[in-house]
Amino acid sequence: MAKYPKLYNISNQQYQLISSVGSQKDAGWEWSFSWRRSLFENEIGMAAEFLEELAQVKIQQNQPDLWVWKADPSGNYSTKSAYRLLMEATTGAVEDRTFVELWNLKIPLKAIVFTWRLIKDRLPTRTNLRTRQVELNDSRCPLCNSPDEDATHLFFYCTKTLPLWWESQSWINSSGVFPHNPKDHFLQHDNRSAVGARARRWKCWWVALTWTIWKHRNRVVFDNQSFDGSKVMDDAPFLLWSWLKVMEKGFTMHFSYWSSHLKAAF
Repeated sequence: MAKYPKLYNISNQQYQLISSVGSQKDAGWEWSFSWRRSLFENEIGMAAEFLEELAQVKIQQNQPDLWVWKADPSGNYSTKSAYRLLMEATTGAVEDRTFVELWNLKIPLKAIVFTWRLIKDRLPTRTNLRTRQVELNDSRCPLCNSPDEDATHLFFYCTKTLPLWWESQSWINSSGVFPHNPKDHFLQHDNRSAVGARARRWKCWWVALTWTIWKHRNRVVFDNQSFDGSKVMDDAPFLLWSWLKVMEKGFTMHFSYWSSHLKAAF
């Protein structure tokens, strides 16, 4: 209720016990939620996050509730484990290299958060929503209507989006097979002939293109628009240029020059 007040306000199951909003199945506990109306666009993502959190909770019907300290394998709190947890958070000792690279990019925070969600496969794609028991009439890719819409297909292998990566790879004379998951795709999206700012721009381009694809995908889903790859390739360079203009020191390139000399930019 406190963390997801919007979802709570439209729930038909306020003040009910856990046993009333789910049941034990052969595969484990299965939640069954009921809403007063269909979820709006911003609420779908919220519901997906809510269900993702619930997926981490193990329902044990025949055992009493108890507190568990997850920072120690024993489940018991200790000063040593708390100290280790704080040190890891401070020094980043266990931080994935993917996110070190991501957080070092000079792009807006909301773009970093979007990329983090994509790499962790937490965007509300139709496959993820179905996994989290959000009712959908159709789980196919809204761009090509063929396989189920998961992040790998939508952003990298859909017949509507794959050519966008081929086009941008031609700017740096690069070719080859793309990695299969978003994390590896991001890590291996390198311009090995560039250093410094130009190398970082290529990583930023990955973020700009995936975010633009997502925004255009949402227009298809929620506004009944058609997907236009050429429009994506107009919008994504402008988005990246707007980031660099504000956040990259010494960047003074006019957009008309930038957009017509993309090969030189990277």
